[in-house]
Parts: sequence; structure tokens; C-alpha cells
Amino acid sequence: MRRHRSRARRKEQQELDITAFLNLMVILVPFLLITAVFSRLAIIELTVPTSADGGEGVEESLQLEVIVREDSLAVGGRDAGLLTVLPRDDELGYDFDGLNAYLQRVKAEDPEQTAATVLLEPDVQYDVLVQVMDAVRLFEAETDGVMVQAELFPDIAIGDAPARSQGG
Repeated sequence: MRRHRSRARRKEQQELDITAFLNLMVILVPFLLITAVFSRLAIIELTVPTSADGGEGVEESLQLEVIVREDSLAVGGRDAGLLTVLPRDDELGYDFDGLNAYLQRVKAEDPEQTAATVLLEPDVQYDVLVQVMDAVRLFEAETDGVMVQAELFPDIAIGDAPARSQGG
């Protein structure tokens, strides 16, 4: 009889009550699945502009620079100088559509060019940087009645804007 009781105790001790664990899984799994949909990472690879390139004897193409100032967006080339200035409207803000349209014309002149540098003044808001980068990277075009995104200058470097000259 004693042996029978000790075996019965051993059987009771070996059984696990996993009801609480299953309840946790019933709640946790759907929660993780729902939140996983909303956590999406978007990463853009950026580089830091360099002052000297090692390519001697190579035909120079336009080294595009977009300078974001508190009162304007300026597009120019590192060696070519200033190409255009898009003033900031006090009510409407920066002209990102105008920037995008101008960069489309620049891209049409040099379709092989993929690099651009975005230079910012210190007090420019982060949201403005993101919108400028979007205007520099992509444009929307209609192809066969469908709107598609096409690349402009996807290789973006960021840096500090040069100080204004005394005259401007």
C-alpha cells in the first residue's frame, strides 16, 4: 500500500500545470503580431561629403549641392557655383515641388549623375531635411497612366552649409 501511495505522489509531482502559460501565450502572440505590422524601419544610406576627390584625369561632372538656409533653398555645383535659389514663403514654407522640378531638369542634362550633397544651416528643422532629401531622391512620373516613382539623385551626402558671404 505504501508503494502505491508513493507512486501516486510521484505521478502528481511530475504533472505540470501549464494553464497559466497557455493563457499568457493566448494574449502575447496576437499582441506581438499586431505590433510587428506597425514597426517598420526605413533606412537611407548617407555619406559625408569630402573636400578632395582622388580622381585625377577624370572628366568632372556636376557635383550637385542643395543648400538649405533659413530663408531659401539654393541649388548649385561645387565648382559650377550657384544655379538657382528658391526663396522660402512665410506662409507656404519651402518650395519642395519647385526644387524637385528643377532637379528633374538637372537630371535630364546629366542622367548618369546619382550623387547630391544636402548642406544645412544649424537651425534648420529635421522635418525640412527629410522633405529636402525626398525631393532630391525621387520624383513621381506617369507611365502608361500609372504613377510611378523614379530616381533623381539617390546617393545623398549631408553636411553643414557654408557661411554666407558678406554680400549676400
